[in-house]
Amino acid sequence: MSLPLHRLTVPQPLSVPFAIDTFDALGPLSHAPFPHRHTFYEVALVRAGTGAHVVDLAAYPLEPPHLAVVLPGRAHHWQDAVDLDGWLILFGEEFLAGWPRVRELLHLLGHQPCRTLGPEVADEAFGLVSRMRREYDEPAADSLGVVQAYLRVLLTKAARATGAPAPAVTGQRAELAGRFLDLLTGPRGGALSVRECAAALGVSQGYLGEAVREVTGRSPGELIRHARTVEAMRLLAGTRLSIAQIARELGFADQAYFCRFFRRETGSSAGEFRRAASWTWGLVENTTNTRSRPSNGGYAPL
Repeated sequence: MSLPLHRLTVPQPLSVPFAIDTFDALGPLSHAPFPHRHTFYEVALVRAGTGAHVVDLAAYPLEPPHLAVVLPGRAHHWQDAVDLDGWLILFGEEFLAGWPRVRELLHLLGHQPCRTLGPEVADEAFGLVSRMRREYDEPAADSLGVVQAYLRVLLTKAARATGAPAPAVTGQRAELAGRFLDLLTGPRGGALSVRECAAALGVSQGYLGEAVREVTGRSPGELIRHARTVEAMRLLAGTRLSIAQIARELGFADQAYFCRFFRRETGSSAGEFRRAASWTWGLVENTTNTRSRPSNGGYAPL
C-alpha cells in the first residue's frame, strides 16, 4: 500500500475549501501517527505538547510555541505526540487565488517546515488565529479576504522572526516556478517530464527552464530528478511496498534501473536506505479508516 492521501472536507462558509480548529476538534487524523500526505496546505500552531513532527523523513522535536507549514504532497506524521494543544489552519489551492505573496510565504516557511517561535511572536500569532477563527465563525462581507489577510500577516511575522530568507526573484517568473514546484510535490510529480510540466502550466519548455533556473538556480530536469528521489525515499521509509513495486510506482522500466538511479542520486542502495530509515511501518499501523467529525471541517482519506 502506498502512502495514504488525505483530502479536506469542509462546509465551505467562505466559498473555498478552508478550515480552522483545534487538534482535539479536528479529531485523530489531525495528528496521525502514521506517514501520510495531503492534497491541501496545513499550518499548525502548537501551544503545548511533547513528541516530534516528522516531515519528509526529518524529525523536528516539538518545542512549543511551535509553527509548522506542511505543503501539499509532503509526507509527514506526528511521532509519540502527547498532550498536543494548538490550532490547525487547513486550506486548498483555491484559497490562494489572487494572493501570490501568501503562496511565496508558505513555500519559504515550508522549506524548513517546523520552527519555534519567540514568546512575543507566539502571542501575536495566537491572537491572529483567534481573530481568524472569529471571522470564520461569523462570516460577513468579504470574510474570505479578511481571513486571507490575517494568514498573510501570520506568515509574514513568522518568516521575519525565524529568519526565512526573502525570495530573490518575484513576479510572474517566481509564480511560475512556484507552480512548477507544486506539480513536483504530488505522488507522480517525479515521473513527469519537462515537456509535460510545461504543457500543464501552459508555457513553452524554454520559458519554463528560464524561469525555474532564475528562481531556483537549478534546471527543471534537475528538480524533477530530485523530486523522484525524494518520493522514492518516502515510499521506501513509509510504506511496505517492495522495491520492485516502488520502481513501478515511480515509472521506472525495471527494478535494476531504479536501483542504479537511487544509488547514483543518494550514494546508498535502496535496501540500505530502507533499513536505516527512522520512520517505518514498524512504528505504527495505518488507521486511515478513522474518520473525524469536526465542527468546521476535517480530513478524509482518499
